[in-house]
Amino acid sequence: MSVHRSLHSLSIAGTLFLAAQANAADTGKVDDVRQKKDQHNQKSTSTQHAQGDGIESQEAERLTVTGRAFNTMHQSLGLSRMPQDVMHTPQTINVVPQELMRQQNVKSLDEALRDVPGVTSSIGEGAGGMNGDQFLIRGFQAQNDIYEDGLRDFGVYSRDSFNMETVSVIKGPSSEVFGNGTTGGAINMVTKAPTLTNRYAAEFSGGSGSYYRGTFDVNQKLNDSTAFRITGMGDEHNVVGRNYIFSHRWGVAPSITFGLGKRATLVLQYMHQQENSVPDFGVPVVTKPGAAYGQPITEYGIRRTNFYGTDSDQNATSDNMETARFTYKLNDHITFYDDLRGGQYYRTFAASKATCDTTCVNNYFNGDPAAALVARSGPNGAGNGLGAGTYQAPLPYEQQSWSVQNVASMVANFKTGFLRHQVVAGIDIERVNDERKQSTYLNAKPYASLVNPNPYVGNLNLVSGDSNPAGLVNLGGIGAKSGSNGYGFDTGLFLFDQIWFTKWLSVKGGFRWDLWQTTYNVTGGDVSKYPDKHFHDVSGVFNPNVSLVITPDEHQTYYFTWASSTTPMGMYVTNGSVPIRPGTNSFASPETAQLYEIGAKYSILHDRMGLTASLFRLDKGNALNADPVTGTLEGSSDKQRNQGLELSVGGVILPGWNVSATYALYDSSTTASSTAKNIGKNVQYVPHNQATLWTAYNAFASKPYNIMLGGGVTWRQHVWLDAGNTLRAPANLDFSAVISHRFNEHWKISMNGYNLANRLNYQSLFSNRATPSTGRMFIGELSFVY
Repeated sequence: MSVHRSLHSLSIAGTLFLAAQANAADTGKVDDVRQKKDQHNQKSTSTQHAQGDGIESQEAERLTVTGRAFNTMHQSLGLSRMPQDVMHTPQTINVVPQELMRQQNVKSLDEALRDVPGVTSSIGEGAGGMNGDQFLIRGFQAQNDIYEDGLRDFGVYSRDSFNMETVSVIKGPSSEVFGNGTTGGAINMVTKAPTLTNRYAAEFSGGSGSYYRGTFDVNQKLNDSTAFRITGMGDEHNVVGRNYIFSHRWGVAPSITFGLGKRATLVLQYMHQQENSVPDFGVPVVTKPGAAYGQPITEYGIRRTNFYGTDSDQNATSDNMETARFTYKLNDHITFYDDLRGGQYYRTFAASKATCDTTCVNNYFNGDPAAALVARSGPNGAGNGLGAGTYQAPLPYEQQSWSVQNVASMVANFKTGFLRHQVVAGIDIERVNDERKQSTYLNAKPYASLVNPNPYVGNLNLVSGDSNPAGLVNLGGIGAKSGSNGYGFDTGLFLFDQIWFTKWLSVKGGFRWDLWQTTYNVTGGDVSKYPDKHFHDVSGVFNPNVSLVITPDEHQTYYFTWASSTTPMGMYVTNGSVPIRPGTNSFASPETAQLYEIGAKYSILHDRMGLTASLFRLDKGNALNADPVTGTLEGSSDKQRNQGLELSVGGVILPGWNVSATYALYDSSTTASSTAKNIGKNVQYVPHNQATLWTAYNAFASKPYNIMLGGGVTWRQHVWLDAGNTLRAPANLDFSAVISHRFNEHWKISMNGYNLANRLNYQSLFSNRATPSTGRMFIGELSFVY
């Protein structure tokens, strides 16, 4: 494992020590050694320890052991607005470290988050179709809460892991940091930035499902304060256990850093990722006659491989982001940050969803399965199959979006009398624009056999929506329109102060004020029947939070936190088909949330192990619900509550033996609703229990016959798919393993196995469908590092 912080002017003894350590680093056996000065400049953080010293001195040549690869308690979050490490941030934070992603051969953001309890993948669709990364945190929408180095990533695409250093899930409202949204939490990816240590690495993988993948990572020191880095990826695979599903993608991410080790540091980054794939909207969820609740049809004998889409389905994306991150250390007390990002996102999308209506269900379960037919679009089923097929949602579309965000902030450490302060203040300005052009089919999508679906339907005659307005979807209050465009513009001001009354007692309080403006225009189609419409909404929101923090020493923290968040309707500009939907209370009433959390964090055994425990209650009002037909997010009068316990442990048990484990116990319910029968029911997508475990042991690390063995399990109890708790997805249980061997300090070969029991699990969920997860799969990898 390369050392990820610049190390220079080392003594010969220090160099030999690091070389010996690096030989076993892949198993988490050794300490993660960092140089304080370069850590500050490269990650734009300023770690403040529990004693409240106010400022950490920057000693250029001092090496400090700050923890181990699997103990993330002293892991920085990569956010200038959250300068504390995980240990001293009064919130539940799950970090997926680089070493864990390497051992598990993680290839995407979705795979990385399977190590985090409380995160669920979801899928959506509608007139404006959805796919890509769609997550819920603690059961609440987080599709607008994905960040990279603290800046929002507005794109709707599946994020590859080739440029990810770590992934963090910051749970609960984080209003003073991220602004609107973040009801359940935020997902932040820290990217691979240049260092002053030359490094040349590549990985080549192949395995089940015609899987082929290659990545490279080159870091080159240009001079004593400048370095260049470029990472790249090519990936091509089918999905084991699912017919006709494939993904081809590639990406590249060059970056350069000026001023490493200097007072002023500038990081310039570019990322391009491109993908061509088939979207998988899974299988229908049905209620067997006489059953108490519905389940995916694959629970009743239908093959997990069945794909109910067509050969016209496509998800083609091209995404670009340009980022500039500037840090200026004015003195030992004050540091300024300015982070700027632009993004351009292009997408062509066409998908199908299967509807198995009452006739379909009865035919299948009552002795005539060959007559069971599913519709592939629209809200209606196939019935007896007398018609030609269906035309409507989800319809194909083209989407072009662009965004720009600038966050300017300051971190100040100072004293007023006997009180010590850390103040974070700044302004966050962002704008996102979106334009979509709807298409339609002149030919209906033929009905599919529930038992033996055939995706080859021939030419459906795709045309623009304006040339076939009768084929457009009529949305309530909007009409059948062929085009839409809109923007969101947010101005946010944030300020918080942590005050130490003693070395072990502090209070952290702050707020963020946002002015969110949204415009949404629908045009085209039959304007004589459905005139063009223009909507505009302005929401000003104030979100405070406060925490009491007790830190008896640098190895333990106890806290109580209260926080609020607000999600105005109109935030989902790029990843919602209708940002503003008129005629409902969602137009005027934002979603609100209140968090109450008490927790404890420990770093023990000389920082080899980290442990966390938290109890929380999250209350949400005017909960956002997704329409099962259109996929549109709408506000409601519902009030929901999720409360529970979360535990985690990670670190090195013995030399060469690492472990990472999490557990979550959730008790969720709808506490108020205009639909009386939903009161007291579980919140959609929230499991009662969820747990993960991963462990690996490196045997004979210094011998030619060394071997690393590891494995783990991911478990999630069943979840309800609708507010009335009439449909549910069964429990998930996934076993995985790894075996690897190092030929020398440069070359390694490994084999990973996934879903070893070949269980029928469900990863992506929606209110009336579920997507079967990948079946048993093996991937071999050859890698080198110089």
